Order: sequence, then structure tokens, then C-alpha cells
Amino acid sequence: MTTAFRTRAAIAAAVLLSACASKGPANANYDFGPLPAAPAARQAPLAGGIDAIIVADATGPASLDSERMQYRLLYADARQSRPYAYNQWTGTPLQLLTQRMKSRIAQAGVKVLSTSDAATSVNLLRMEVDDFTQNFETATQSSGNISLRASVFREHRLLDQKTFARSAPAPSADAAGGARALADASDALADDVLAWLAGLPATPVAPPRR
Repeated sequence: MTTAFRTRAAIAAAVLLSACASKGPANANYDFGPLPAAPAARQAPLAGGIDAIIVADATGPASLDSERMQYRLLYADARQSRPYAYNQWTGTPLQLLTQRMKSRIAQAGVKVLSTSDAATSVNLLRMEVDDFTQNFETATQSSGNISLRASVFREHRLLDQKTFARSAPAPSADAAGGARALADASDALADDVLAWLAGLPATPVAPPRR
């Protein structure tokens, strides 16, 4: 096979791929869906006396500050993160995780306050997200994986810190399956964070003024 022939073949293949891409499916936007019902045990405020908390916006790598949906082919190259061409999130993963955590904490009976409305003695939850990806173990099997480091501060001092990780299987090997898996993983992770918060010491009551 001559060099000229190889060049023409490569150009033809690129043109064919470009044509296929231009006729791709319509874009689809995903979020975490409706909030699941809270277990009966979570209808009352958290044990430990935490009745109010500030949830700061989650932080993480630049790749998570975009609406792009990312996946990895672990069986091909686990080091490469790839974006879906026609699918994206309605907000960034960091925004979706922050809002979901606020909603789940409020669902547990805890007041979720803003920084402008709360006193310095109120607990502050910060989350640093390390991973938020759909991982393909094979061409037909994948899972949604989330890991983050949560820290609780009180009066600007670190009260406790813990790392959480959750994985959930995807019902289908596509973006829709990845969105479902990551939503399930985020809800399971929120339950873990709630259980951790329930074990923290109660907010101290200020002594009466004399």
C-alpha cells in the first residue's frame, strides 16, 4: 500500500466520521431527578443536636466545573476522561452535588442556612469532590463513581473531616445510564454524610448574658 493511498484512505475515513457526527442524535440534558422519599428514621432532625448548618458550594477539579458528562473506558485507557458528544448535565456536577446535599439535609429535618443569615457558631459543611465519573469496566457494563472529602467547621475551627466514596451500577451502557448511576451514588453518599453528621457533637448553647 503506497503512502498516497494511505493518505487518501485516512482523509476518506475522516470525512465519513464527520458526516456521521453531523447526523448524530439530538442533545439530551440530565440532572439527578426527583428527590427520593426519606426513610422513616430520617423524618426527625439529626441526632447529636445539629439543627442548622451552612452547606458551602462544593469545590473540585476544573473538569467538574462544566456541564459536560464525562466517562472513562477502564478496559482501554483508565487515565483518559472522555466527554459525551450529545449529552450534558443541566448544571455542573459541583452544582448538582451541592443542591442535592442541601435538599437531603433539609429533608432530614435540619435547617440549611446561607452564610449571610447564620451566626459564626453555626456548623459549616465544605465538600471537596475528587471523582465524579461514569466508569466502563467493559463495553457493556459501567458504574457511577463519586468520592469527596467533607469537612465540618464551627466558629472557623475544624470540627471533623471524613472522606466518602460511593459507586452505583448503571442500568444501561450510555449517558442515560450514567446519569442514573451518578444520581443513585450521590443519594447514597448523602445518606453517609447524614449519618456522619448525626454523630458529631451538638452545637454548644451560649451561656446567658448577665
